[in-house]
Amino acid sequence: MRTFTRISAAAVAGALALTTLTACGDNSTSTSTSASGDKNVKVKIMVGGLDKVIYLPAMLTERLGYFKDEGVSVQLLTEPAGVQAETALVSGDVQGTVGFYDHTLDLQVKGKQVESVVQFSQAPGEVEIVSNQAAGDIKSAKDFKGKKLGVTGIGSSTDFLTKYLAVNSGVQTDQFSPVAVGAGQTFISALQQGSIQGGMTTDPTVATILDKKLGKILIDMRTPEGSKQALGGLYPSSSLYMQTEWVNSHKETVQKLANAFVKTLKWMSTHSADEIAAKMPADYAQGGGTALYAQAIKSTLPMFTTDGVMPADGPATVERVLKSFNPNLKNAKVDLDKTYTTEFVKNAG
Repeated sequence: MRTFTRISAAAVAGALALTTLTACGDNSTSTSTSASGDKNVKVKIMVGGLDKVIYLPAMLTERLGYFKDEGVSVQLLTEPAGVQAETALVSGDVQGTVGFYDHTLDLQVKGKQVESVVQFSQAPGEVEIVSNQAAGDIKSAKDFKGKKLGVTGIGSSTDFLTKYLAVNSGVQTDQFSPVAVGAGQTFISALQQGSIQGGMTTDPTVATILDKKLGKILIDMRTPEGSKQALGGLYPSSSLYMQTEWVNSHKETVQKLANAFVKTLKWMSTHSADEIAAKMPADYAQGGGTALYAQAIKSTLPMFTTDGVMPADGPATVERVLKSFNPNLKNAKVDLDKTYTTEFVKNAG
């Protein structure tokens, strides 16, 4: 082992363009890829939804000034789903992605070497919600058969986890319909309109749905306990992952990023949800107000690590979950040691 703007459902495709939410410095982002290219490197990081609480450390690090303190120039970008953020990394449009660790396993069997360098979380932070109208018909994952279930995107981690919950309950992946509805208002609209009977999403979308009494929680994976109950173990999810080749040729820059993110995780562990919410952009509350947004953060905080270190048994849990339904992974040999590194977080000051 190596040591949003919210949009209508019809406009989801338009959000796939790379949208700059914040930047340190100007918008020019030429990046050297040579081994000696660490001087003045500008790093683009694509986030699978900057306003999602599960990816909160990305913007919070910017707001706390920790990127600047480390002397690293970071441009944060956003996509509505983790699968699009992954695509931006593989295509070379960005140098890092804040998304789910499980993509590193999926990419490895496709011949791409990608690794988590800072592990933000030890649980998915995801919630399976059912609409009030469908609550009588969907009382567990066994009832997914024949239903339309929302996910952020096909091939996203919400898609992965929904398929696992179904298969683990005896429902095959071709017996229900995953529907790409994004998150935030597009997810809520799909639930209200009956385009989906339920779906997997995160805070603050969860908090908004419950506050408006539009649906009910079926499966809650926002805590380590919830992860163990639903998935049989800790499930490392949100992380900073990067192409291994880039990490190896830019170790100084990667160390600065790790230093900044670990400082943020430690700060989060010693501050209240209200204090964290106060640091974030006001529109991240998705119209629910400051108090509801703080509650959303409070509900999700247990998922985060305090040091950025990968949970010891986490990778094996992720591999087991993915192999249960993914034909590409089922019979493939995955080298878990190459899907993450603790080198940088353990050296973080």
